Amino acid sequence: MSDPDNPPGLELLYEGAAAYQRGEVAEALRIFEHAVRTTTDGVRTSALINAASMYDELGDHEGAATRYHIALAEIPDGAVEKRVSALINYSQALQHLGALDDAQAALEEARDLLADTDDLGVLRVSCLLSLTAVATHRAEWSRVIEIGTESLNAALQFAPQLAGHPLMNLAGAYFETGHRDLGIDFAHQALAAFTAAGDRNAVADTQQNLAQIFSRLERLDEAEELVDASQQYYERAGLGYRAGVGWKIRGFLAERRGEVDRAQEWYRRSLGYFEESGAVLDVAALQCRLATVEYACGRVGAGQQLLNEAFTTYAERGLGAECAKLDYWHAVLLEMVIDDMDSPPPELAALGRALAVPAAIAIDAVRYTLPNGSQREQWNREVAEPAIRLAFRFAYLCQDGLLLADLIETRCAGTTLDMNRAQPSARPQFPLDIPNPPATSDLPGPLQLGAALAQVAAAAGLPVAPPPRLAVEPGARIALAEYIAVAEHRYQGRFREDRVIPA
Repeated sequence: MSDPDNPPGLELLYEGAAAYQRGEVAEALRIFEHAVRTTTDGVRTSALINAASMYDELGDHEGAATRYHIALAEIPDGAVEKRVSALINYSQALQHLGALDDAQAALEEARDLLADTDDLGVLRVSCLLSLTAVATHRAEWSRVIEIGTESLNAALQFAPQLAGHPLMNLAGAYFETGHRDLGIDFAHQALAAFTAAGDRNAVADTQQNLAQIFSRLERLDEAEELVDASQQYYERAGLGYRAGVGWKIRGFLAERRGEVDRAQEWYRRSLGYFEESGAVLDVAALQCRLATVEYACGRVGAGQQLLNEAFTTYAERGLGAECAKLDYWHAVLLEMVIDDMDSPPPELAALGRALAVPAAIAIDAVRYTLPNGSQREQWNREVAEPAIRLAFRFAYLCQDGLLLADLIETRCAGTTLDMNRAQPSARPQFPLDIPNPPATSDLPGPLQLGAALAQVAAAAGLPVAPPPRLAVEPGARIALAEYIAVAEHRYQGRFREDRVIPA
């Protein structure tokens, strides 16, 4: 009779885990798949889950999702720990495929199962990390900070070795909401934690994420050093998806240095990795960067086609915030084209107005979802104001006096904006390359990630309601009514209260 604490084939799970910890992901996959073929019952199911995790690491997200689905069908009802683990991993593969609603549903099922047990602290942390990742994909920054803080507290209580992951999530959220120094500080804490733990996978992921942050801050040499270090690891380990992220960052660095041909070459290399792995949201992000290169080379039609394809990807998945950012960037590129022409055709300015104004309304409304006044002020200054400034510019280019009047009225009713254009502003950047959510596909036991304990304090506060609609004279019409309606339809959000107040 076999020992229930040491069932046949268990040693294969530990061999595969050891290979994974050495960074030999392909070898780990071979061992786990051998275990799937040669073992039974719980060991086979665990091997199937681990193999699916390796497929996800190697960039075959479709293959991973298929195997998780099979494993979930084989897990008995009473095996709560195994089912929760599989659901969390399954959600990670679904996120890569852009199936965010399905990923959310899997995580909510896992969270419900965890609510009925007082143990399984590591899985509780992993579930929260994946929920944070879904919110990150949707650019729901207030929720990212809320769940990120909850996951950090859970990690400190149940699994301090995992604290680096919520730190990196908070780094991305604070960076994107304008707290750049705080975001960098969190990222450095996460990197130090993973380095101290000797976790090479997590170190490389954090190096890559920090490189994206530095590239956004024009700290190009620092970004290049980090991305080169992580890229060597990914290429050697055969981690195609993460290698694709590295080529995207390299392309962006080349673009910022004016090396347009090299940027396009490296973006195309990245695109190949993403398309092969089925990472549709990353493909859309790459299309935006490639469109920027096409516009810079004067190929406006090719650039618009890429932007339209990316918009369709985001819209089909209900990612209204991404759609608004994309429309804003599209308008930035149109402004660049117009500024380079002696007599630009009026339809270019009209298209820019149709994109810039609804996008500005949606981007400005994000600050009302943030939990405290400091974050709202930071978002307004660093993210919303460039978008609103662009809306003013296109209203001026179109000689649209009514729109200019409405924009002035709505700004005077809220935060003031310095409209002095005598000092040219720096070229705006598309907040596209947010740090990727850290991998949460790691299982408890031999596949558990390690990290040093990190302490962090998070600000608390209450979000405020969206602004009311503004009635202006003559006739008490609603300022920006047409553009608000377009924004709420196009981005599937609510950006104004129903309440109406006079100007």
